[in-house]
Formats: sequence, structure tokens, C-alpha cells
Amino acid sequence: MGYREEYKFWSEDPFFDEATRNELTALTDEKEIEDRFYKNLEFGTAGFRGVLGAGTNRMNVYTVWKASTGLAQYILSCGSEAVTRGVVISYDSRHFSPEFADITAETLAAYGIKSYLSDELRPVPMLSFSVRYFKAFAGVMITASHNPSKYNGYKVYGEDGGQVPPEAADIILKSIEAITDLTAMKKMPLEEAKAAGLVTMFGDEADEAYTSMLTELVVDQEAINRQADMSIVYTPLHGSGNKPVRRILERVGFKNIHIVTEQELPDGAFPTVKLPNPEDPQALSMAIELAKKTDASLVFGTDPDSDRIGAAAKVVENGEVKYRCFTGNQMGLMLLDYILDAKQKAGKLPEKSFAVTTIVSTKLAKPVCDYYGVELMEVLTGFKFIGEKIKLFDEFGDMHYQFGFEESYGYLSGRDVRDKDAVVAAMLICNMAAASFEAGETLADRLDHVYAKYGFGLEETVSITLEGKEGIEKIKHSMDELRTELEACGSAAQAQALLGGPSVVAVRDYATSKRYEFTEAGVNISDIDLPKSNVLLYELGGDKGIDWACARPSGTEPKLKIYFGCYDSDKAAAVSRLASVKKSVTEYVEAKLK
Repeated sequence: MGYREEYKFWSEDPFFDEATRNELTALTDEKEIEDRFYKNLEFGTAGFRGVLGAGTNRMNVYTVWKASTGLAQYILSCGSEAVTRGVVISYDSRHFSPEFADITAETLAAYGIKSYLSDELRPVPMLSFSVRYFKAFAGVMITASHNPSKYNGYKVYGEDGGQVPPEAADIILKSIEAITDLTAMKKMPLEEAKAAGLVTMFGDEADEAYTSMLTELVVDQEAINRQADMSIVYTPLHGSGNKPVRRILERVGFKNIHIVTEQELPDGAFPTVKLPNPEDPQALSMAIELAKKTDASLVFGTDPDSDRIGAAAKVVENGEVKYRCFTGNQMGLMLLDYILDAKQKAGKLPEKSFAVTTIVSTKLAKPVCDYYGVELMEVLTGFKFIGEKIKLFDEFGDMHYQFGFEESYGYLSGRDVRDKDAVVAAMLICNMAAASFEAGETLADRLDHVYAKYGFGLEETVSITLEGKEGIEKIKHSMDELRTELEACGSAAQAQALLGGPSVVAVRDYATSKRYEFTEAGVNISDIDLPKSNVLLYELGGDKGIDWACARPSGTEPKLKIYFGCYDSDKAAAVSRLASVKKSVTEYVEAKLK
């Protein structure tokens, strides 16, 4: 059916509830109608995310019902053991998250598939942990992470607690696409499913198991004991981190934690912030104001599903108290160095240890790992790839995972969770702050010491938001144009002119798995040993030979993202070079969007 036929079906058929039909019949903007129905909400590598509302290209009970039907068909195809082991379901504080979680359980129950349904909102890391804890076959998390309040989403996890791998995602997608008659979909009322033993509510038991696991990941308990009264401010940003974060901090011994009460309770409207994203310093503004009143040494906040964390540390400049916010790369770098240093000094850093980061994260992770004799593995953007490395090289291999992070404020220690975990990150950041306080320094001082040890680095990201059908088409067109110009480059001289300023040493095209290295004589092409992905990474040389820029469409938002990194022994030189690279590359990419 075309979008108009789909619209007519949804707005007239009695299968759809009255509120849905009324919402649709009230629409008068043809572009809005087209955007709601020109396609189905796309099920990507681990699920989908979209604007709330009626329509095939929106998040609503019918698209969730359809996705859960496809998931049920996949589980049935995997045999009776998969059906019996079942699915763990959790959700965050977003609008309709509890309702979407319920209909997921009701749909699975209609096919005889057992599920464990969270009895209240719980974050992504707890969902990942609980899949492993209950030995379930899969997991579903209802969340749109840090997106604006008009969004929600549906993420599917595999039996290892990581986001479902591409092979399984493809099968689930085919099952979803095979559903052509929505009116034939089944579900079992929740209370009936509970009575039949097909839905089990879970809560305190998993909370305790998760918290106990986290206590084993403390790096320096003595530092916490001596600095237990260190003043800390935390904001859950109206999300699901409130209880688990406070629980672990209190369990390990921190006694002076101040909560931003205006942002403490769950609220899917996120009324006190423009965006519930701790990557944005503005999201921490209320927490910083509280920190000034309580003389806090550390401020941090978690996003709605508590998989990302942003932090700031107290500094005194010219007699004035300020709070310095850290980027995701800076915090990842500090945590990596702190964990490896503490373990090495304690004699607890085993041989064949490894850490994992992503292709768009700071390149200073490599010298840190080299210093401690730890192997650094670099993966595509997406924490599922970090989880895969843990599974392959630690759980089923003979190596030892130490830490993983990505530039978008995601961190993970331990192997019992397979997605980014802001709860363990909160504990580790507080532990690191306590150790710094012991040494008479702040986290800002610690970062300066890290740069002095490994070289100065500066990274930034520019996000260009392009919503709707036209936006998606523009992003696709721009990436196609970038590839066309890359493939036309035949020498170093042509590559030099590619970005209009920065020298281009090589370009990695992850969509074709090819690396193009430019010389005066021509181009040397080699293979890239990573999964295919719509990413172009430009190697720019620089003082340390590791400057870079990258363009990629976001996998979770309607954005084209451009990343930059410049590294130098001289801070001023890196700052100047980054400004130049940022300007040239952004203008080059933006020109392809017109």
C-alpha cells in the first residue's frame, strides 16, 4: 500500500483504538501524513527508535506489538529451550514506556513464550545484567536513551546480555516484514499471562545481585573509606538511574551525596532540561548550582536509561569556584589510566589484558594501553561491538577485559553487563575522585597529568539534525557524494585538495571495507577487518601522526555526525589545528547536504 492507503486503513479500521483514529483524522498537513506512513519504523541492528504518535513510522502500541510479534516468531524458530528461557523486559521513564513493556510481554505470552517483566523502571545495564542473571534467551529494553521527550524506542538483546547481533537482527527484521495483516496479531491479557506462569515480575532479587556484582568492581576501597564524606552531587535527569546509582554509592561507603530534587523523580517530559543528555553541559546546570551550595567536589548526571554519564569537577580559578565539565573522551581516558594504574600497582593486572574503544573515540587510548602493556582493540561505533569483544576474547577466550568506552559518554567495567553502564561508571568516577582527593588534587588536575604523560588531545563532534523523509534522503545523498569524490582521488595531491585545507594521508571507507592510502605515485588500497558500516574516516597526520576526522549518519537519531581529533605535545598547537580542521571539514560535508 502507498502512504495514503495506509493512512486510510489506520484512521478508519476499528482494529485501531479510538484515540489513534481521532489523532489521524485530525491531521491536515499532507507532509505530516506522508512522513507518518511513507515507510515502516526501521528495525536496525538492535531495534528501533522513533517519534511517539500514530502511524507506521511512529512509536506506538501497534508498532511495538508488531515488533514483538516478529521477535516471538524468531524465538519460536530457535526451539523449545529458547521459548522456556524466555525474555527479560525493562523500561525507562519515557512516555508510554510501561505500556510498551506490557504489550511486549502480552505478545510473547500469546505465543507461549515466558518473560520476566520489571516491576518498575530499571536502566539499560540492569536489563543487560538480568538477561544473564536469569539465563534468559533474549531481552527487550523500552527506551530512546537521551533523545528528546517526543521519542521512545525498542532495543533487543541477545542471551549474552549484549545488543542482538546483526545475524539475529536480520532474521527478526524479516519476521517483522512478513507481518502484512496487523489485525491478525495476537496478545494475551497481562493478568491472564501472569496466572498462566508466562509472565513473572522481577525486582528486588535482581537489584541485590546487580549491586553486589558492582561492589566487586571497586578499584580502591581504602580511598573511599578515607574520603567517605566527600561532597558529591548527582542528578538522575528524571530517569531510571536514581535508585541503582544511589544504592551502589551508599553500599561502597559514600555518605555525603546530594540529589537534585527537582530532577529526582521519573518524568517522561523531562521538564527541567532542554534535552536529557548528560553530554550537554546545560543538562548539569541545576546540579552545578547545587554543588556550589554544598561545596561538592564532584557533579554527575545520568541519562533516562542510565547508560550514559556526564561529570564535572570543582576547580578554583582566580579565587572563583567553578565546575569543569569533561568530555566523554576525557573521562574515558582518565578512567582507563586510573583502572590500569591501580591494578598494576596492586599486582592485579593480569597478562593478556585488553581494553576496547571505538573508531571515533580518542586516539590517546592507544598510548595509555601501550604504557601498561595492555592490548587496545578498536571497534565500530556501538557498544554491542565492545560487548562482542568481551564475549569472544574474555568469556570464550584466554584474555582479560579491563575497560571499554566510547566518546559518547559510555563506559563499562566488568563482564556481567554487556552494554554501557552509567551505574558502574558513577561508582568508578567517584572512586577516582576520592583517590585524586587523597593526593590533594581534583579530577581536572588528574586530566592535566594524563595529558602531560601521554600528550595533549582535543576531540569535538558536530551533529547536523535533519528530520523527516527529506532529512534522511539528504544524509544518504551527502554520504554518496563524499564517496564519489573519494573514489575519484588518484594521488596525494588530489587528496590534499579533498577537504579544502587539512592534508589527507588516507581514508577508511567502512562501507566497502577499504582503506585508501594516498602517495605521490597513486593510491594503495587495503582491506579493513571490521564489519561494514556507513562511515568515512579521514586520517590527517598531524604532529603525532594520528589526527583524524570522520563522517557518519547516527544510528539512533536523524543526524549526520562529524567527528574531529587533533593531538600535539603543545596544547595551543592542537587547539589551533582542531579549529582549522573543524571549519574545513564541516564546510566540506555541509556542502554535500545542499
